[in-house]
Amino acid sequence: MLALHPQPISPEVVAVLLAAPTAVACGFPSPAQDYYDGPIDLTSMLVEDQAATFIVRAAGHSMTGAGISDGDELLVDRSKRPRHGDIIVAIIDGELTVKRLALTADGVVLRSENSEHPDIVVAELSDLQVWGVATYCLHHLR
Repeated sequence: MLALHPQPISPEVVAVLLAAPTAVACGFPSPAQDYYDGPIDLTSMLVEDQAATFIVRAAGHSMTGAGISDGDELLVDRSKRPRHGDIIVAIIDGELTVKRLALTADGVVLRSENSEHPDIVVAELSDLQVWGVATYCLHHLR
């Protein structure tokens, strides 16, 4: 399930401080690590096509295996062509959903990433539209 209240990416640049321009080890921290304290632009880092990228909020638990939790925000790019394995926002028979796209020999399957939720096998006569391809998940830690 998906609460689709798409918010376009704002053209405003929001200054955020970047603590480390390189990857940060999740193990023992290195005292020799360099730190950068200048501003960064998250839009330029995360968005390829600003006019076609929206933020949607995920609702439900069918995609937890893909790291998408209830309430997380997804960056969705409507300009990207969906490929096998992509996580997409789909409209199937008028209902919105977030699923992993599987293109099989038998047709299209919208896969859940939680064994408690069934996959959706798209029937031949179903109306399927890919609204966009999810590119990032803004996962809440608090």
